[in-house]
Amino acid sequence: MKCIVGLGNPGKKYEMTRHNVGFLAIDRLADKHGIKLDEAKFKALIGTGRINGERVVLVKPLTYMNLSGESVRPILDYYKIEIDDLLVIYDDLDMVPGKLRFRPKGSAGGHNGIKSLIQHLGTQDFKRLKLGIGRPPHPIKVVDWVLMNYRKEDMPELNDTLDQAVSAATDFVDTEWIALMNRYN
Repeated sequence: MKCIVGLGNPGKKYEMTRHNVGFLAIDRLADKHGIKLDEAKFKALIGTGRINGERVVLVKPLTYMNLSGESVRPILDYYKIEIDDLLVIYDDLDMVPGKLRFRPKGSAGGHNGIKSLIQHLGTQDFKRLKLGIGRPPHPIKVVDWVLMNYRKEDMPELNDTLDQAVSAATDFVDTEWIALMNRYN
């Protein structure tokens, strides 16, 4: 079984913010594969189903970004999912909007959601799909930028990014890791 987690913050207020691009990707992935995100447990919204014939659990932690690990660790334990079968989708300030990149492991790089996952999983060796949101233009502060809603003019690029993320996450389920990185990076 695979576990695909999208990071974000719960609630209408954050729904269309840059920091929630992981949630947006999970929603689109669930829609594409007919998986309902309708179970609330382990401080998360969860949906189980099949992608490319493989059992998957899709997860949107409802703990707020900075505590994401509190939700993900118990889910992996409950479903008996190995760290190697986990994919985390989240925003990346250091990549231009529209760009995505798979990474096999790494530090938190200043991302508090990833920092929480590393703390609760006890390792930084888990797979990631980073979606570029870019750095804020001067004089906007980073904290304001990530919590700022996407503008109407950003929507075509956002939709393209989410479509790419859905394709990449779908392929994650049954594609060898090196081939996956070569295809999407």
